[in-house]
Amino acid sequence: MTVTLATFMEVLDSSIANVALPHIAGGLGATQDEATWVLTAYLVANAIILPAGAYMTGFIGRKKFYMICVALFGISSALCGLAPTLPLLVFCRVLQGIGGGGLAPSEQAILADTFPPEKRGQAFAMYGLAVVCAPAIGPTLGGYITDNFDWRWIFYLNVPICLLSLYLTSRIVEDPPWVEKQVKEAKKGGLKLDFLGFGLLGLTFGSLEFVLDKGQEDDWFSSRLIVFFVTMCVVAFVTMIWWELKQLREGHRPILNLTLFTRRQFAISFILMFVLGFSLYGTTVLIPQFVQTLMGYTAELAGKVLSPAGFMMMAMMPVVGFLSGKIDPRKLIGYGFFMLTISLLWMTNLNLQLSYGQLVIMRMFQASGLAFLFIPINTIAYIGVKQTESNDVSGLTNLARNIGGSCGTAFMATMLIRRTAAHENSMTRNLTTANPGFNAQVKALAGAFKAGNGAGPVGGGPSQGAMHAAQAYIYQQMHRQAANLGYVDIIRDLMVFCACMIPVLFFIPKPPKHVQAGH
Repeated sequence: MTVTLATFMEVLDSSIANVALPHIAGGLGATQDEATWVLTAYLVANAIILPAGAYMTGFIGRKKFYMICVALFGISSALCGLAPTLPLLVFCRVLQGIGGGGLAPSEQAILADTFPPEKRGQAFAMYGLAVVCAPAIGPTLGGYITDNFDWRWIFYLNVPICLLSLYLTSRIVEDPPWVEKQVKEAKKGGLKLDFLGFGLLGLTFGSLEFVLDKGQEDDWFSSRLIVFFVTMCVVAFVTMIWWELKQLREGHRPILNLTLFTRRQFAISFILMFVLGFSLYGTTVLIPQFVQTLMGYTAELAGKVLSPAGFMMMAMMPVVGFLSGKIDPRKLIGYGFFMLTISLLWMTNLNLQLSYGQLVIMRMFQASGLAFLFIPINTIAYIGVKQTESNDVSGLTNLARNIGGSCGTAFMATMLIRRTAAHENSMTRNLTTANPGFNAQVKALAGAFKAGNGAGPVGGGPSQGAMHAAQAYIYQQMHRQAANLGYVDIIRDLMVFCACMIPVLFFIPKPPKHVQAGH
């Protein structure tokens, strides 16, 4: 619970700011587009630090690194709340992203070393509550704080939690002997940081996050800026792979442990974690946007559609943690992806007549499947891994989830605009005066508008203004229906994507007995 506290706060902060963007833009005299840098800056800094955390732990120790990250996150959160201008807020969000990026991997590694393999599932259940439930609770809490208080309080909220986390960590958490030994050896050899590796890592994941976050806004490859960052990302990624392999051959410690991908369990768990992040964050953004833009929900009510699903996962996580010590994790993952596929199939019935209760039940059913994925995927990722590599595993699996989430969000934003436009083009063909049904509908609506306004001569036909109002109303309804079909198309694509993961499980080697049963 001590290490989960700060991680929950960090993951919550990444989703809570989304709702507050319009308030931030208004409060700092910026446009909505400029305010999105508040999110982009955090994600870029977070993505760079996630895989580098394991490398830094080897030099200063895991406990010290974790406490530095908590302290940096707390101080930068306070500065975010005090920021008088948008550039200063963006700079503070970069610092906050650096601090937050080191929390989740450090916690996961601490849990992996603290608990034996047969009890790891239950430990990861607590960690899973933080990273899976926080995105669901974030929009509701963010909406409530910004509507009833001030957007600055979403940052001030972190400060007392950071102080509590620092106190408890200093009293309870200890570095295992092998970490202390690793730090002593690093100090003997002198501090030789891989600056080139870190720079290439920053360019690769920083550019990728920028492209995913700003791609749709700038119309992807029609923008020279996006093309530049895509090129930079590819060149930096290829150079980074070459450099890290060179470091390995020469006996130096690389900033990214690429040898982990030679283990089939880890490589497949990395892919599965990417898909989990893709589907979790994609639908977490999709559902509130659907109910707010098409059904007129407030930000707070839209958050309340997601919150019961968070409680469903909180109830399911301990159950999955218990089962992961008794049942083959591959079976649990298979069940999770099957349930996720079925839930997305049900969600293809999404329409504008759904009630709040129906939307909540749909999301809760989806959450019941998601709960069966996070813990078993992490369990498989650690099979056959040396103690000295546990930090690398946690950093890379968290990176997979975060990049998956960014890809899921970018996919949703892009496909929604394109599929809505395609459906609108298809529907517009029927909205012509050559269509008797369209003409009859316009006349009926115009007559209703005329009667409602009391306009026009008694017994006369609809006025020109009423006819225009009727046509505008039909176009508005057509746009809503086209957008609804666009959302359904995205859900159908996600369903196919998740269903394709079930056959992948057959390529995972059978786990040892102590992992699949409580021996």
